[in-house]
Amino acid sequence: MPRDDMTSLIQKIARQARITFKSCAASPLGEASTEFLENQGKLGSLLSEITAADLKIAPRKVDGSSVSVAHSPPVTYMHICENDAFSMGVFLLKSGSSIPLHDHPGMNGMLKVLYGKVRISCFDKLEQPPDAATEAQLNPPPLPYQNQALRRSILRSIGEYSEGSGPCVLTPHKDNLHQIDAVDGPTAFLDILAPPYDPDDGRDCHYYKVLQPVSLPPEPQEIWLLEIPQPAEFWCGGEAYPGPKVTL
Repeated sequence: MPRDDMTSLIQKIARQARITFKSCAASPLGEASTEFLENQGKLGSLLSEITAADLKIAPRKVDGSSVSVAHSPPVTYMHICENDAFSMGVFLLKSGSSIPLHDHPGMNGMLKVLYGKVRISCFDKLEQPPDAATEAQLNPPPLPYQNQALRRSILRSIGEYSEGSGPCVLTPHKDNLHQIDAVDGPTAFLDILAPPYDPDDGRDCHYYKVLQPVSLPPEPQEIWLLEIPQPAEFWCGGEAYPGPKVTL
């Protein structure tokens, strides 16, 4: 028999997310504390079980070529729940679309693919400021007004995730910047961010452009990024979440 909303898997995930990220905020060690890591492991195990069917989401067909489809958003978001500790929802990406390279300042995150496949490129920011000698190596070199927008980073990984994969995990200090590309068709993933974005509390989303070639397969390497406005080709629409109700 189907479980009621209070015992649904997504409800269990929400409860564990609240426990996990409340414990992180309460500990002086934050994401390095033993309690947080144990709770994060429990949350990851629950996320590994979730499917599109659990959320009453059917895989989308490959996008057509009608005018209405062509002008629909490349990415759609289904909001599930949010409190001070975390936010949770589902992102749906059209075939060939991307969530551009962006950051999550001071935030933890977990992403679990529900259907389809995504390629995730993960970077870490470095604190060293740019210098003239390094800037001169960029081709083309940055314009003078762009110097303040240059960011040093390390490319950590490029990996593909499908519904059979475990969750992708980011922390405030590791894999905090990432780009998400739909591979071989439409895709959807469950997304948890903790704490939620809040520009008033210093957690605003910033977008970046990679300024140099990336080696494949990737090895940890220093990469220059340029902070840019939100790309014009990217926007996110909204759609009602059809799955079991979640209470916090």
